[in-house]
Amino acid sequence: MNFQNRKQLIVRTVDERGSVDVGELAELLQTSEMTVRRDLVQLAASGLIYRTRGGAMKVSLATDKHTFANKTATHADRKDYICQLAAQEIQEGDVIFMDCGSTVFRLCQFIRNKRITVVTNSLPIVAELMDAEVAVNLVGGEVDKERQAMHGLMAEEHMMRYRANRAFIGVDGISLEKGLSANGEKEASTALTIAKQTDKVYLLCDSSKLETNKYLYFAPLSLFDVLITDKEASPALVTAYREAGITLIN
Repeated sequence: MNFQNRKQLIVRTVDERGSVDVGELAELLQTSEMTVRRDLVQLAASGLIYRTRGGAMKVSLATDKHTFANKTATHADRKDYICQLAAQEIQEGDVIFMDCGSTVFRLCQFIRNKRITVVTNSLPIVAELMDAEVAVNLVGGEVDKERQAMHGLMAEEHMMRYRANRAFIGVDGISLEKGLSANGEKEASTALTIAKQTDKVYLLCDSSKLETNKYLYFAPLSLFDVLITDKEASPALVTAYREAGITLIN
């Protein structure tokens, strides 16, 4: 396949998925990762895609890549797969915590008809579940407009008043060596507080975050009980996590 054909397919794939890894493109194009990286450099120079550390992202997402809506759209198919698995773990009558992560948000569509109680600091989750069977408890506190969530001391005190059967939290990075990491203190603080008040903690994490390390290390792997990821995780990595004693569902 020549460059012009690869170019069209790369740009179309990035546009459809929001972001894509070098390995995924190499498999799709039936070419080497070295060739894909070279193509991405040329496409980025032309302004057609935004080059990321491990692949490429839509330019429109990259210009404001940390907003909640854009994070939710990234790897949407993987997140939906993860959340379908997570929804199967929830029992009628459960009280569950849901944090403000973009992956956790996508769980809403799979629990709308369950008679459960959701405690959350996420404004989009509240809006999504307002007309569902689910009873919703919104955590109080200061509003973080970028994350569309409630954070701060009052939010933590609110969460500490409740006990949940299960919690569903996201993470920015996870590694066997370092544990859990986040892009900032607010997300870390929420995860730590929720975990203390829950019988069983589920970490919802798409495979692109496995073996990545972010700005702030905030907890060991023992913070969660179950890791749910997608089918794109390499078999070798899945085996390594399980051999480390982690219960992993994918």
